[in-house]
Amino acid sequence: MVDLEAQTQTHLEKASTAEHGRSAELVVQDGPLRQSVLALAEGAELSEHDAPPAASILVLRGAIDVVAESGTTVLETGMLAEIPHERHSVKAEVDSVFLLTAVTDI
Repeated sequence: MVDLEAQTQTHLEKASTAEHGRSAELVVQDGPLRQSVLALAEGAELSEHDAPPAASILVLRGAIDVVAESGTTVLETGMLAEIPHERHSVKAEVDSVFLLTAVTDI
């Protein structure tokens, strides 16, 4: 069992002192299913990368922008969205933590 509130606090603290303003941990792995907690300090960014075959983001705290060629999706605490099926980046507008759910092989 994973305590997401505890993970949120732990990774926010780590991101705030990390050189690139990020902290992440794989918290669930079951076959092709992966769930990771990621924290980004305000202004930190995950540079452009490929999307997995299927994925979603649930914002646990803060506000992030998911930026893709098709547009920018602004997500705030409690919001859940699919990740676009294209290259994208993620930027934190404020100190933020999100749960990334990805299926790595379909």
